[in-house]
Amino acid sequence: MAVLLRFMFSPHPPSLCWLEKYLSVSIVKLLEKLNEKWSSVEKQPYPAMYSSIFGGIILDPAMMVIPIDDHMVHRGHGVFDTAIIFDGYLYELDVHLHRFLQSAAKAKICSPFPQSVLRSILIQLTSASQCRKGTLRYWLSAGPGDFLLSPAGCPTSAFYAIVIDDNFSQCKVGVKAITSTIPMKSPSFATMKNVNYLPNVLSVIEAEEKGASSSIWVDDKGCIAEGPNVNVAFITREKELVFPFFDKILRGCTARRLIELAPKLVEQGILKSVKTDNLSVEEARGAAEMMYVGSTLPILPIIMWDDQPIGDGKVGALTMALSDLLWNDMVAGPDTQRFPVPYL
Repeated sequence: MAVLLRFMFSPHPPSLCWLEKYLSVSIVKLLEKLNEKWSSVEKQPYPAMYSSIFGGIILDPAMMVIPIDDHMVHRGHGVFDTAIIFDGYLYELDVHLHRFLQSAAKAKICSPFPQSVLRSILIQLTSASQCRKGTLRYWLSAGPGDFLLSPAGCPTSAFYAIVIDDNFSQCKVGVKAITSTIPMKSPSFATMKNVNYLPNVLSVIEAEEKGASSSIWVDDKGCIAEGPNVNVAFITREKELVFPFFDKILRGCTARRLIELAPKLVEQGILKSVKTDNLSVEEARGAAEMMYVGSTLPILPIIMWDDQPIGDGKVGALTMALSDLLWNDMVAGPDTQRFPVPYL
C-alpha cells in the first residue's frame, strides 16, 4: 500500500518499465493473498464453482470470486436457490431450478441460458467437484456493469454456482426458537427467493443472542409465517400436520415434498390429516409438536419456543416419522426426485 501511495502522489511518476514491474509483482502478491486463506485448510469446503463471467468451472477456491460491480453485490439484484447432493445424487434439482427461474422472472432478471443449459451446467459442475454429499447453490444476477440503481448498464446477466462440501445428517435433537421482532419481508419479496437476506440475518442474530437456534416470523395479522430460511410446521393435539398458507411466504421445496409424502402416514392411521391453514400464535403454542422444514435438515424439531415447551418439551414421535419419510426419500426416492451425477 505504501508503494502505491508514493506512486499516486509523487510529482515525478515512475517510468513505464518500473510500473510494469510493480504491476507484475502486485499480481503475484495478490495471488499469494488469495491463496493464503486456503493454504492451511486440510479439506477444501468449496470443491468447484461455475461462473458465466469466466465461462467455465473453477477448482481453485482462491479464484472463486464475483465482480464487485455485479448488481447482485452492491444492489442485491439477484436470486438464488439450492439443491442437495446426497450419496452421489442431486435431490430435487428440477423443482428447485423451476422455482429459481420463477424468482428470476419476478426480479426481472433474464437468464443468459435456457433452463436445459443451466441444468446441464449444474450437473457438470457437481461431477467436476467429485462431491458426493453437500449442497449445490446457484445465483442469477443482473450482472456486472456499473454502480447505479438501474441495471441498464449491465450488458448481460450472470450465472454463478458453487458446490459446498457438507456432511449433514438427519436432525434428531430438538432446538429452541424465539418469535422474531425483526420486521418480515412483504409478500412480494418473501415469495421470491432473492439475495436480500438482511432481515433473515438479523432475525437469526437476535435468536442467537437469546440463546436460541433460530426464530419464527409472525405476520401483521398475528398468524404464523415462517423461519428465516426454513418453513415451520406443527402437529396439533388432534394429530394434524399443519403448514401456514404460502401466500405471504416462500413455498419451500422440502415443505412441498413433505406435503406430498405425509399422506402415507394418514393412510397408516398415524396422522389424522395434512393441510395448510392460518394458524394464530395461540393455536401454534398449543401444538403437540413443532418443527422447521428445510433442505439440509430436512426436519429440525423445535422443543422450546420463547422459553415455553412445545408439547412435553421433547422431540415428538410424529416429527421423527415425518423426518424419516423425507430422509428415506433422499436416500432411495423415485427417479423424479433423485438424479445420479455422472462423475468422471
